[in-house]
Amino acid sequence: MALSDYTREFKYNTKLATPVILGMLGHQVVALVDNIMVGQLGSAELAAVSLGNSFMFVAMSIGVGFSTAITPLVAEADGEGNRAKGKSSFKHGLFLCIILGLALFGIVMAAKPLMYVMSQPPEVVDLAMPYLTLVAASLVPLIIFQGFKQFSDGLSMTRFPMYATIIANLVNVLLNYMFIFGKFGAPEMGVVGAAIGTLVSRVVMVGYLWYLLSRKEKSRFFVTNIKIFTLSKKMLKKLLNLGFPSAMQMFFEVGIFTSAVWLSGILGKNPQAANQIALNLASMTFMVAMGFSVAAMIRVGNQKGLKNFRELRRVAISIFLLTSLLSLVFAIGFILFNGQLPKIFLDYDSTKDFADNFEVVTIAAQLLIIAAIFQFTDALQVVALGALRGMQDVKIPTVLTFIAYWIIGFPISYYLSMHTSLESMGIWIGLLAGLTASGVMLFIRFNYLSKKLIRLGS
Repeated sequence: MALSDYTREFKYNTKLATPVILGMLGHQVVALVDNIMVGQLGSAELAAVSLGNSFMFVAMSIGVGFSTAITPLVAEADGEGNRAKGKSSFKHGLFLCIILGLALFGIVMAAKPLMYVMSQPPEVVDLAMPYLTLVAASLVPLIIFQGFKQFSDGLSMTRFPMYATIIANLVNVLLNYMFIFGKFGAPEMGVVGAAIGTLVSRVVMVGYLWYLLSRKEKSRFFVTNIKIFTLSKKMLKKLLNLGFPSAMQMFFEVGIFTSAVWLSGILGKNPQAANQIALNLASMTFMVAMGFSVAAMIRVGNQKGLKNFRELRRVAISIFLLTSLLSLVFAIGFILFNGQLPKIFLDYDSTKDFADNFEVVTIAAQLLIIAAIFQFTDALQVVALGALRGMQDVKIPTVLTFIAYWIIGFPISYYLSMHTSLESMGIWIGLLAGLTASGVMLFIRFNYLSKKLIRLGS
């Protein structure tokens, strides 16, 4: 095929992915706002939010990963024009998301005491404990929201989750300002105030997304009159077979980034704060790749429903090309502004905290250089995962992600950070190794499967 056969898809792929990207960036902005506002209180408070969120990231990865099973099933049903099949996929997925959200809340609460035996700074743990309680409760509305979001994405209605996230962010910023700093008559609650903002905003997010979907003719049939307890074992099994491996894929990836938080905590509160800043910034660009991953999942799922496998491959490769170009832009940005970006998160003019803040910025600037390098492989692996999920191929990719992150990536992070002078840099070199291995192996898997489908279909 000519290059133009791929580039002519850029406009539609961007149109489909942009609301997803903005919605996902909205979730990241919740964390970003928390970190920027809490960072004004000091590096210990910022490290506490980082530690508390590290537990949340692990739980969220399972819930968000599981919910992605809904999208390809709804997209396939939409491609076939089968509304009953689409509603069944959504209903069963929503039921499982509710159960999973409640279970994850309980697991995080039970795991809280682990913070005392993880060699973390004591003052950071004391601040993180009450923060984590409220943020853990927000898992329930967040995972329910994910169920609605993945359904909406499956129908190619990617704008509505974005709208709900924007409203939630506005609520979060207002409540953060009120309860972190004690404004508008609210009590000054510090890091706990940030947790209140997160919890309330996520409840608002669910309610508003349901409201939007219930008013749109295309989606009203699916989200109203849901008989949530009238369930089919066959459909539950299908969703579990897709959802559990997808949850493990995201768990393995988020797990290695969470291990970076914990390893940096062993190095001290300043390395942990620096890691959190670099992670926040890298996560912002990752959300762009995630948006195109969802676009790949939707479009590949549609083509699978139509059994048009040549088009399936062409569409997916066009998304690989587009995300590679965007990755180059982000990499250049991190390299050019690696010294300035971390200063956004701290009160850099504070003379009392200048020594701590200078160390945090210095470490974070080094980590952003590594983040610049892994922009390409991070985008490659997440878009490949999206395409493979659209093909409903989840078991082999789960094994590949485990090998990449935990057989290759984590041992490198651990050894270089704990047993060499690289310290924080060593952690991120391990992340780079894991993401690169994942990207290469998953792309090979997609290349093999898509060619096989074309061969069998012709």
